[in-house]
Amino acid sequence: MGRFIFKLPDVGEGTAEAEIVAWHVRVGDTIKEDQHLVDVMTDKATVEMTSPVSGKVVELRGEPGSMAPVGAPIVIFEVDGAGNEADVKSNGAAAAKAKAAPPPPPKLEEKKPAPKLEPVVAKPAPASAPVAATPSAPRKFGDKPLASPAVRQRAAELGVHLQFIHGTGPAGRISHADLDAYIAKGAPTGRPAAALERREGIDEIKVIGLRRKIAEKMQETKRRIPHFAYVEEVDMTELEALRVQMNATKRQDQPKLTLLPFLMRALIRVLPDYPQINARFDDEAGVVHRYKPVHIGIATQTPNGLIVPVVHHAEAMDLWQAAAEVARVSTAARDNKATKDELTGSTITITSLGPIGGVVTTPVINQPEVAIIGPNAIIERPVVHNGHIAVRKMMNLSSSFDHRVVDGYDAAMFIQRVKALLEHPAMMFMD
Repeated sequence: MGRFIFKLPDVGEGTAEAEIVAWHVRVGDTIKEDQHLVDVMTDKATVEMTSPVSGKVVELRGEPGSMAPVGAPIVIFEVDGAGNEADVKSNGAAAAKAKAAPPPPPKLEEKKPAPKLEPVVAKPAPASAPVAATPSAPRKFGDKPLASPAVRQRAAELGVHLQFIHGTGPAGRISHADLDAYIAKGAPTGRPAAALERREGIDEIKVIGLRRKIAEKMQETKRRIPHFAYVEEVDMTELEALRVQMNATKRQDQPKLTLLPFLMRALIRVLPDYPQINARFDDEAGVVHRYKPVHIGIATQTPNGLIVPVVHHAEAMDLWQAAAEVARVSTAARDNKATKDELTGSTITITSLGPIGGVVTTPVINQPEVAIIGPNAIIERPVVHNGHIAVRKMMNLSSSFDHRVVDGYDAAMFIQRVKALLEHPAMMFMD
C-alpha cells in the first residue's frame, strides 16, 4: 500500500488560491476514481474537484471557508501500489518544499457557545432572623424574571407574562401578591402565554463560498464607485397590452415574453448614442473601455446567492431570441451549471425583482461596469392622462451610474430615451 497526495490544481487562469466550500467525502471513506471530492470557489465560479485515484481517504486539509493555495496538498489517500508519496518521502525534501510554498491553511476552530448565565437568586433569611424589607432594584430589560414554579404556573394559566410585572421580593422576585396587584390594575389576561414568549438563542452562520464572494464584491464596489442614482416613472400600459397580445398569439416553440426582452430592446436602441454607458472602467489603469456589442448581465437569484449570467451580443437578437437566452442562462446559473464564459463579459446589467420589485431600488453597480438598470413593480393606479384621471399601469425605473465616468445629465437623458421607448413600444421596431 502507498499514499497518494492530491494537490489543488490550477482551476483558472491566474488563480493563486481557492476557497474550500464543501467536502463530499470524509476521512475513512473508500472512494473511486472521478468521485466528487470537494467544491472549491475561485473569483469566477464554483468548481467541483473529482478524485484522480481510487483509494481510502486518510486526511483532509482545510475546513469549509478556508483558503488553499494552488499546489498545496488537500487530500491524502491510501492506495494500492506506491502512490506518489515518493515525491515527498524525505523529511528534508518536505521541509524544503514547505519553505518554498505556503503552508496549508490551519483548521478553523469551532466556536463554542458562551455558557448561559442564570440570574443569582438571593437566599431568604432564616425565620429566626427576620430582616426589614427593602425596595428591590428594578429588573433590567432582558433579564429573566424571578418567580417560584407555583407563581409561574399560575401566571401561565392566567395568560400573564411575568416580564411585565414588577417584583417586590429579593432581587426583584415576583410573588403571588405581585401577580395579584398586577391583575388588579386591569392588566390584560387570558391570552395564551406562548403568544408573547421571549425567544432565546443565536444562530452562528459562517459567511463562506459564494456568499463571501458576494459580500466582498459588494463592499469593494461601494467603496470604489461613487454611485449616482436616478429614478423615473414610466407608463407601461401600452407595452403591457402589446406583451399580453404577443404571448396570446405566440407559437408553441416560442418562449413567454416578460418585461426583460422589451427593456433589453430599448437599451440596445439607445446605447449607441451613449457609448460611455455601455462600458467597463479599469480604474487602476485609468482606462474606460467602450463597447460596440451589448452584453447584458441578468442578475439572477439562486439558492446560493445572487449570480449575474450574461446574454452576449443582445443587439443581434429579436424579442423571442432574447427571452429564450435569458431563460437559458438564468436556469444554468440556478442549477450551478453556468460556464465561465456565461458568467463574464457583461457591459451593462439589468436587475429585476419581478412582481415584488417594490416602489424604488438603488441597485449596486456590477463592477467594472458603469451602469445598472432596475425595473420595479408594475402597479395600476390613477394618473392624469391626456387631461383626465385614468387608471394606468405605472412602473418606476431605477438606475445607478458610476459618477466618475457618467455625468448626471447624460444618465438622465439616457433614461428619458429608454422611457420614451417603453411608453411607445412601436418605436422600438422602427428604423
